[in-house]
Amino acid sequence: MVNDAKKYKQEDKQQKERITAKNQLESYPLKMKTAVENENMNGKKSEDDKKTILDKCNEIISWLDSIQFAETEENAHKQTELQGVCNPIIIKLKHT
Repeated sequence: MVNDAKKYKQEDKQQKERITAKNQLESYPLKMKTAVENENMNGKKSEDDKKTILDKCNEIISWLDSIQFAETEENAHKQTELQGVCNPIIIKLKHT
């Protein structure tokens, strides 16, 4: 019985981590889409930058919609992939 409790505790922890990673991944592309569509940035961003971010965000959203279950590492990898595209553009926009 104690072993079962330990087992379920570990499974619960892993499930919580998966959910947290998925929630973070779901919210990031929405934030990025909002940022590039923000009227205050219209004069700063190029259409190419906007398209790059929107395309990558839509790719990630489609990936999330196509899967029901992803491991924490998969979600983290997709998050890193998306940040690798978006962050340099956002930093460039903030410094112009």
